[in-house]
Amino acid sequence: MEYQLVQHGRAALEFIAELGSRAARLRPRIQSEMQVRGLNEQTLADDLDARLTQVDEAMRDSPAFAAMSRISEWLSLQHGEVARAAFEAQREEFLPRIHALQNGPTTLEANAAVPSPDYFRDVWIHRTTGGWDGHEYQGFIHGELVHREYVAKNYPGDIFAQRRAVLATLPRRDYRQIMEFGTSSGHYTMQLAREFPAAHITGCDLSIRMLEQAQRLGNEQGSAWRLLQRPAENTGLPNTSFDLVTSYIVLHEIPAQITRAQMREAFRLLRPGGDLLFCDVTRYSALDKLGVFWAEYQAINGGEPFWREAASLDLACAAHEAGFVDVRSEGLDGKSYPWLLYGRRPGLAS
Repeated sequence: MEYQLVQHGRAALEFIAELGSRAARLRPRIQSEMQVRGLNEQTLADDLDARLTQVDEAMRDSPAFAAMSRISEWLSLQHGEVARAAFEAQREEFLPRIHALQNGPTTLEANAAVPSPDYFRDVWIHRTTGGWDGHEYQGFIHGELVHREYVAKNYPGDIFAQRRAVLATLPRRDYRQIMEFGTSSGHYTMQLAREFPAAHITGCDLSIRMLEQAQRLGNEQGSAWRLLQRPAENTGLPNTSFDLVTSYIVLHEIPAQITRAQMREAFRLLRPGGDLLFCDVTRYSALDKLGVFWAEYQAINGGEPFWREAASLDLACAAHEAGFVDVRSEGLDGKSYPWLLYGRRPGLAS
């Protein structure tokens, strides 16, 4: 949806985007200071909690480290609030256009009776006040204002290019039925539709507010997606009904045991020969001690309580346990991020 923010909202979002960019530029200076203070691969503690304490104590009098820590903390707490304020300032202008996009070929099956698991109910991922359903238009606030005005400006270029590159690794182009776990506001769904225009796409998520935004996005494109408010680990959909089950950067927002359950559900849903493609954050096993420190630092400041267990999970082992074959667990194009998990359900594709 195209829109123009009024001056105050635009300026506030531009300010936090620029502040985030400037804070990121402190990292090389901080790493140089760490080296001077004797923090390196040989001296950093093996235990991660001990390592976090070790760095905090060694860098206690570093102005750069203190600035990055305080800015990161403030941005984590305030970016969502700033976006909400920008929305409220133009609520009456936005609402007619938002409501108009609820009508179209994309359907949404809400299920208020679905039990809300504690990992969703009790956790405010990204420190979003009230969680993903904490505001009646949180889907628009997150999917449009936060993503376009804050996130995209800290990732120069086409932020969707990475999603397309992930999908390009798949071995087939003839998927008829695609299942997406963790649809959220529909950004990955949109790329699935563009990469596989002949496929019918079903998506599920626990957040009704995010699914509402995905529906708007689908309708705006004229896409006939089927969106369901259901947990990905227990969709209730028929056995062997999909050719591809996929998710994009979702696993670090759920406990590792739920990721295992989602793999079992994906195996059940796939037809023989069907493909699994999960994409998530870098495995801690692929990083050195300093890399793990920075990943954990980001997770703590960013409000990601499940990041450590998610990034420590052996995805290949979990996929094998679920029954998948031809399993690959690796970074995209030889890099460490994003991390891809591919597997195939045994049998011949129909």
